[in-house]
Amino acid sequence: MPGPRRAASAAAALLLAAPLTALGTAAAPGTALADTGYTWRNAQIQGGGFVPGIVFNETEPDLIYARTDIGGAYRWNPDTERWIPLLDWVGWEDWGWTGVAGLATDPVDPDRVYAAVGGYTNSWDPDNGAVLRSTDRGETWEVTELPFKLGGNMPGRGVERLSVDPNDNRVLYLGAPGGNGLWRSTDHGATWSKVASFPNPGDYVANPGDGSGYSSDNQGVGWIAFDRSSGSPGSPTPDVYVGVMDKENTVYRSGDAGRTWERVPGQPEGHLAIEGVVDHENGRLYISTSDTGGPYDGGSGDVWRFDFATEEWTNISPVPSDSPDNHFGYGGLTIDRQNPGTLMVSTQISWWPDVQIYRTTDGGGTWTQAWRYGSYPERINRYDLDVSAAPWLTFGENPQPPVTSPKLGWMTQAMEIDPHDSDRMMYGTGATLYGTDDLTAWDAGRRFTIEVKAAGIEETAVNDLAAPPGGVPLVSALGDIGGFRHDDLTQVPDMMHTRPFHGSVTSLDFAERAPHTFVRVGSSDNAATSRIALSTDGGANWWAGRQPAGVTGPGTVAMAADGSAVVWSTEGAGVQVSTNYAGSWRASSGVPAGARVEADRVDPDRFYAFADGGFYVSTDGGETFRSSAAGGLPQGGGSVRFAAVPGRAGEVWLAGGTSGGAYGMWRSTDSGATFTPVAGVDEADTVGFGKAAPGADHPAVYTSARIGGVRGIFRSDDAGATWQRINDDEHRWAWTGAAITGDPDVYGRVYVSTNGRGIVYGDPAGGG
Repeated sequence: MPGPRRAASAAAALLLAAPLTALGTAAAPGTALADTGYTWRNAQIQGGGFVPGIVFNETEPDLIYARTDIGGAYRWNPDTERWIPLLDWVGWEDWGWTGVAGLATDPVDPDRVYAAVGGYTNSWDPDNGAVLRSTDRGETWEVTELPFKLGGNMPGRGVERLSVDPNDNRVLYLGAPGGNGLWRSTDHGATWSKVASFPNPGDYVANPGDGSGYSSDNQGVGWIAFDRSSGSPGSPTPDVYVGVMDKENTVYRSGDAGRTWERVPGQPEGHLAIEGVVDHENGRLYISTSDTGGPYDGGSGDVWRFDFATEEWTNISPVPSDSPDNHFGYGGLTIDRQNPGTLMVSTQISWWPDVQIYRTTDGGGTWTQAWRYGSYPERINRYDLDVSAAPWLTFGENPQPPVTSPKLGWMTQAMEIDPHDSDRMMYGTGATLYGTDDLTAWDAGRRFTIEVKAAGIEETAVNDLAAPPGGVPLVSALGDIGGFRHDDLTQVPDMMHTRPFHGSVTSLDFAERAPHTFVRVGSSDNAATSRIALSTDGGANWWAGRQPAGVTGPGTVAMAADGSAVVWSTEGAGVQVSTNYAGSWRASSGVPAGARVEADRVDPDRFYAFADGGFYVSTDGGETFRSSAAGGLPQGGGSVRFAAVPGRAGEVWLAGGTSGGAYGMWRSTDSGATFTPVAGVDEADTVGFGKAAPGADHPAVYTSARIGGVRGIFRSDDAGATWQRINDDEHRWAWTGAAITGDPDVYGRVYVSTNGRGIVYGDPAGGG
């Protein structure tokens, strides 16, 4: 995800072997610039993205954390059974820190928690990673920046790279990607140094030919596991095991608290150790392995047990890699601390027909499985899967057996049995977090219940938002799960947009004068699915439109104020216009391919487009465009958002730009013939409108911007003459540059897009 850039951290200049001191303290509760009087909430979706990590504190019951790949970290609230977001304070400049590559809760001092953060190791994220540390369970944080990047949203992100020594909680280890090796802190995460004696930085690369760097980075050093029984409280644990992303040398150990290291002899070769768990009561290490780092793939794997006393490795795979029935790697691995002979392991990925979960109560001697075949394709499940809390998890599908909807899961690399309660287990999928509270019914031969346990986790990337007038619900365009119509912001919708289903909806619009009429464009894994859909009932039901020949991607779309025309700026076929609800298309003239398009909110014949610093206007319903003489606008198209003002024909506001060039906000009142910079706006990235303030004659204007040197969400009630920051330093949500809109019926209410924290909406104190 592209985002704003900032100067390289001073930490980057430090030698890798040198200790790294704390470089700054992050914004924390109580540090807001001012009381904005706004209350912030999420439009309820529950989940929506990948949960690669779940961590139970081994000392204190009900202290549980979860990490996501783009949506930050969360702490479980046992009183409400909801998750509390912990990283909403992350700001625009450090947007990558909402990608959490590792999470650790302190078993000695449960108030301490740590997060290793950073979005990407390639050029997409310009900044280095960091280790966040908290002494109040994530309420406030301090930050130590690292001299290398972390990949919270990179391949291999299900590997848990951060761990606290259970005997000496001053000591933490961090496994780094990119060939940066193993790192250690001896002062509760305040400073870090590279473990110079660690011999192997890893060598596994998912796809060496990937020029973007996303799949061609060395996935590096992975998990760290301690044998607490080898030491005593107050001193560093002597016996430490580390997983390395190297198929021939994947497990290392130290017997002297990390001073020296050796490759564990006799270890299995040919796979990567995805997870490692020590049974310190019985003196064993268990590992789950796969031929890839995941989370999207893995076609072979095993589960192994290493006995400390005999130094023997035993293959205890439920389905060994040399079996013709093995077509998957193993991912999530967990041990029942109340009964250490009981373990569970999941298939890392098994797209068809479903993920599988295995359970043993005799240390891997025998296994049972969550589901099995009867008379094919009959499927016999040990569990009941209850998705009533998020019914959209069926994706509106009714597949043929043995596939079920909802699925048991996919991308399952996080799975943990509660160390204090053998009946509780949670696991992550690519779309939600599931859990059960009656797990031991499995062993008694009774069906147990799996439920959605994602309340409070909002992990969607928001691409566009539409809030029509007259009480029509909020309609969203999201990545991965398409988007929703929210009849009630406090309730999870029954279903996302379907018929057709677009896995990623990039743009949507409605007819301002016929606000139940909608259009959306998006992409699908099914090449036969049209990329455009329409609705005449406010997004409750959709039908697929025809698409022009040559379309290769969804682009952006706009609908005439009365619904009489749709202008679609496609990828592959340029800008097209339809006057029969996407039944047929004609190429628009005078407008560049790839332009961003919008509709006037009053005049149905008027459409607008922007591309590479040029503004274009159509007065014949999108058939032809002419170039405006307006100059001084930002170059590029992807970094610019613009919108026409409801109820005011010909008024257009434009926001965007890039550092080093034109970057700000502009206003036109003559249909784009001229634009005037909005004074006082340093940088702006989105613009939207809502109900006017009492006594005002212009709609309220909202923007994600930097004004007066401060980044935030702002509102103007006087057409940009003055601005009020309405969020605070506790509520920044990292990158908010995709979309913003006010509510046309409720003064002061604003809907904000985030890249991983879902749809955030704010209301003034006391309501709008």
